[in-house]
Amino acid sequence: QVQLVESGGGSVQSGASLTLSCAASESTYSSYCLGWFRQAPGQEREGVATIDNDGYTHYADSVKGRFTISRDNAENTLYLQMNSLRPEDTAMYYCAAVDLEWIAYCGSLVGNEYKYWGQGTQVTVSS
Repeated sequence: QVQLVESGGGSVQSGASLTLSCAASESTYSSYCLGWFRQAPGQEREGVATIDNDGYTHYADSVKGRFTISRDNAENTLYLQMNSLRPEDTAMYYCAAVDLEWIAYCGSLVGNEYKYWGQGTQVTVSS
């Protein structure tokens, strides 16, 4: 059972940057497909970015060029560097993980394909 704990959220002005972190309890973290998802009030959950164990990344069109996902397998930590934040980026951000054997394509931004989830960290961007 993988436990994920996000941190780094906050309230910022439009155009600012934030870095989210997600610490995992699992020592076999390197064998997982990892992703960031977000959900704004009244909206469906949206996939933001994913990364596989080789560092291959995939992004939602809405964040391409502004967000960067990365992972440190030695530290069992996932990151999301968010630049040029916009009010529409306001949401609860969640990290998620699934064993690479259990997902057909690690670039999937479909939340139901991920097995483990953190509790979320709030990001609020004001104009």
